[in-house]
Amino acid sequence: MRGSLFLLLAALLMSSACRRLPDVQGSGAPFLQGVWKQDSIAHADRLLNYTEHMFKFTCDSFYIEMTTHSKVNYYEDSCYHNGLWREYAKGTYRVRSDTIFLLGTYTKANYKQKISGCYQIGQYIKGFKILESRKDSLILESTENQRELRLLLKTPIKCVPQPL
Repeated sequence: MRGSLFLLLAALLMSSACRRLPDVQGSGAPFLQGVWKQDSIAHADRLLNYTEHMFKFTCDSFYIEMTTHSKVNYYEDSCYHNGLWREYAKGTYRVRSDTIFLLGTYTKANYKQKISGCYQIGQYIKGFKILESRKDSLILESTENQRELRLLLKTPIKCVPQPL
């Protein structure tokens, strides 16, 4: 009797600890939905390198195109491309308090996983503090290097959660 009661209790505890995830993507943050493009980089002419960002937020997913301008060659010559190159990432995001957390992977231009090649590969994990959020503009600050990203809304998107 005691053994079966223990097994029943253990089964109840284990089943309550697990929960089934929904079969559709989350709706994300309504104020972020759309394509956002960085409009300018402060003091770009004086920086050795800088990256312009274009974000696409759709439901709980993000897609990023990063265009890097560099006066210094950090890579082998075949990757340097006269100091101008693009990188891409995709994944999911969460907004907590005043911060956007992005968790994804670096990809090729078609947003398929990138496992080799120039520049970054592997996980894309970034955080941005939301300094200002308006209907058509967004100011973020990288938690990594405290650089501001001033973004303008180029195309609004309505979230329609898709099946996973």
